[in-house]
Amino acid sequence: MYHRFNENKYPSTNIKIDVFKKQLELVEKNNIEYYDPSIFDIEFNNPKKNKKILLTIDDAFSSFYENAWPILKKRKIPFILFVSTEPVGKSGYMSWDQIKEVSSYDFAYIGNHSHTHEYLLDFSQDEFEDDIKNSIKIFKEKLGYNPVFFSYPFGEFNLKQTKFITQNFKYGFGQHSGVIDLTKNRFELPRFPINEKYGDLERFEFILKLFPIAYKNLKPSEKFISKDQNPPTIEIEFFKEQKMIQNINCFSNEGNEWRNSILRFEENFLKINFREKFTFRRGRVNCSLKDGDIWRWLGIQMSIEVN
Repeated sequence: MYHRFNENKYPSTNIKIDVFKKQLELVEKNNIEYYDPSIFDIEFNNPKKNKKILLTIDDAFSSFYENAWPILKKRKIPFILFVSTEPVGKSGYMSWDQIKEVSSYDFAYIGNHSHTHEYLLDFSQDEFEDDIKNSIKIFKEKLGYNPVFFSYPFGEFNLKQTKFITQNFKYGFGQHSGVIDLTKNRFELPRFPINEKYGDLERFEFILKLFPIAYKNLKPSEKFISKDQNPPTIEIEFFKEQKMIQNINCFSNEGNEWRNSILRFEENFLKINFREKFTFRRGRVNCSLKDGDIWRWLGIQMSIEVN
């Protein structure tokens, strides 16, 4: 997941274009194909085991159009560009003419990123639905369709919001790290955020080589954690035939400090407990597993009520 390109005064959401080019070279060096979003429907019903990489870009900043789009266009690299409809045409953002130009190429896909891009967890459910309905109306007016892909602003949502998204889209993307496979909720799909801090070439190549950690079920299904539920307990049910699963290692940012999580296995169930409350707005748990010669990865993000 990318945001800005060569906007160096925003390091937390920016990637330098020379680094971006080298990242694309690493994809080719590792003989990994780019994922065309048009086959999502096919492969969620008939999954393939060959690894591919999907590029996604959030917010439709002008710097994408000016710096990254010429590269992707020349090489016909597929991607999804997630657009929030309210800022379109404002300073620093793409115009509708530019978005239409990009969408006219058969390897470029547009996604819905809400209307306002506000922190939607602060919205009532009615306000949330009005925001999404407004974006859908504008997309239909400007592009003639509402995209099938949705990306949650800040990667945050609650269960009611997700249920509404399921009624209007086919897929929803978050901002928790991880590898998509058939066991992932198609309305809570993971992505690895890439920026100046977390986009160095060594880390990027490590990400390229990761495999998913499959699971049968993950609780809580509600990813918004209220004060009286903090800290939560996470429970993951794995498949009985999964190998090496008890070698899993998890880290969490409870107390706003990364540390080893407390893990307890009961047969094929893993319970993750925490020593302290989560104090930051986003609670994260990242789990890794050495499985023979490969590494597997699972990221979980929760939104924490802190006020």
